[in-house]
Amino acid sequence: MTDNRTKQPRVFYGWYILIASFFILFVSGGSRFVIGVMMKPMEAEFDWSRGAISAAVFLNFAIYALAVLLTGKFYDRWGPKWVLAGTTLLYSLGCLLISLTNSYWQFLLSYGVLVALGLGGITVPLFGSIISNWFERWRGLAISLALAGSSVGQFVFIPIFSKMIDGSGWRTTNQWIAGITFVINFILIFAVLRGDPDNFGLQAYGKKQEEEHGDHGEAARQLKMATSLTRDLTLWEAMRTPSLWLFAVVMFVCGGGDFLLTTHFVAMVTDYGLSNELSSSMFAWSGLLGVAGVLIAGPASDAIGNRIPIAITFVLRLILFMMVIKYKGAIPFWIYGLGLGFTLSITAVLNATLMGYMYGVTHLGFISGFITTIHMIGGGLWSYLGGLVFDKTDNYDVVFYLSAATAALAIVCMLLVKEKRHIPRETHLPRKAQAC
Repeated sequence: MTDNRTKQPRVFYGWYILIASFFILFVSGGSRFVIGVMMKPMEAEFDWSRGAISAAVFLNFAIYALAVLLTGKFYDRWGPKWVLAGTTLLYSLGCLLISLTNSYWQFLLSYGVLVALGLGGITVPLFGSIISNWFERWRGLAISLALAGSSVGQFVFIPIFSKMIDGSGWRTTNQWIAGITFVINFILIFAVLRGDPDNFGLQAYGKKQEEEHGDHGEAARQLKMATSLTRDLTLWEAMRTPSLWLFAVVMFVCGGGDFLLTTHFVAMVTDYGLSNELSSSMFAWSGLLGVAGVLIAGPASDAIGNRIPIAITFVLRLILFMMVIKYKGAIPFWIYGLGLGFTLSITAVLNATLMGYMYGVTHLGFISGFITTIHMIGGGLWSYLGGLVFDKTDNYDVVFYLSAATAALAIVCMLLVKEKRHIPRETHLPRKAQAC
């Protein structure tokens, strides 16, 4: 009997999955950061403090962090289609309700809760898991190409939405975001997206097929035994390894640096007299530099592993934070925005590849979701801290000092992570199997 999985289609279907993932992230990546452009217009209309708006951002990130954890679990159990459809609906509804906001509690509900629940499915974390299932060979590159959609979307949409806010207002802009997201995502989700390739008689790209006949000899039998024993770890089992917690610290710090930029960059630059158009352009270009970052990080992880590229990103961040404390103005802001933008999505790519390498892909959605939860808590806390510090000191220097210190901590933690395949504690491989 012929195994259907040996009959691969002429064009591997995983490439269609990659393209669909790119465009879903293109839309969500371009729209989710519009809050940074909306901050000052909302301050002016409602007379809210920057700290109050940042508190709503903190709530958004906290809910988003929990949503990522849940959607990762739902994805592991039911696959991507209905998870993505449900979260798209929530995101679009939240954006629509933002346009109707007339009070702070309405903003907390629409942006802080509904938009956050939607983002839990249609942003980077889940797509790292989806692509990981479809690609074994070139996994890092494939994830990088898909996740680059978020950075390209930021580059394309931020200037457009900034002009729309200046011309038509932030309410109309959010109505457009709701409509565009709903239409594009639903078409791609139901026309293209699929779950595990095994469910469709396919294999992941580059996965070697097992021979079904012949004597493999003692070494092959020992290797097969070792493979069966080194099963994929659950989240609970992964949490019993020090490396997961070291990486969690790294991702907490990473989230802080990421969302300090995306939440406060435009407001900070205009505080120093630069135009809204110029600051939005800086922010957009930081997204495009993110494409370069992920396209370098993915192949680098395939070649030299994940630990060193991640550590290097925090060395760069440490330098950037110290620079922006001392120097303010157009050129330093360009350097800060482009430099931090370059690192913005690197850990998003390497989170999935590192967790898949260390713990396997069976529970990757849940494990990556847990790590992303930590990342978003750090992002929410730093976004709120930025607004709070600004309200107290009229600048962001204190939070930049804290960011520099935690970047140094992240470098140390990343270098201590053991980048190897972890096995359950109760597993004891035979000596011959270990030698294989």
